[in-house]
Amino acid sequence: MSSRKALIENHKNYLQRKSLYKSFGYDVDKERNFIIRKAGSFCGKILEAGTGKGHFALALARKGYEFTTFDISKTEQAFAKLNLKYFGLDKQAKFRIENGENLSFKNKSFDVIFSVNTLHHLTKPYKVINEFVRIISPHGKIVLSDFTTNGLRVMDKIHKLEGKVHEVSKVKLTDVSQYLRHKGFKVQKSKSKYQQVLVAYRLLNR
Repeated sequence: MSSRKALIENHKNYLQRKSLYKSFGYDVDKERNFIIRKAGSFCGKILEAGTGKGHFALALARKGYEFTTFDISKTEQAFAKLNLKYFGLDKQAKFRIENGENLSFKNKSFDVIFSVNTLHHLTKPYKVINEFVRIISPHGKIVLSDFTTNGLRVMDKIHKLEGKVHEVSKVKLTDVSQYLRHKGFKVQKSKSKYQQVLVAYRLLNR
């Protein structure tokens, strides 16, 4: 398949996926923009943990941000690369293959870390969170978002439609919120119908 044909085919799959989500009430663009809005103002070095198919990476790129994004899956990230390239935004992202449990980034190397709809997939979530704590700068923020109960119901329906089972970790965002507080972070929470968002700032006087 030619690169141009692959680009068009990938975009077609992207639109079909968005349409499927929307048929169950979940608007991908609306929810991603909600997360960015709730993150508040941010700048500096940005990291996205868990590229997936690139929905959040595309949302960041469309708003003009340059960032690093990693995923453990080359297959998923290949979809995301083509997704951004279709819109001419691929140069704004540095794509990396990384294991979230053991990241290669240096201590305190990022000012903002986003992780969207990844937590419920993790087998060792606290190990990943510890890596986020290690690489976030003293004045930085960690932005975690995952599905609400309504959001998970949508995912369950989609997976069932595809003959799959949507496996969900027992560790919830509320558990991670408590964990980060014990680690010396102030946590702010908000949610839409389908997404819950946690923004964690380090308490520098501790």
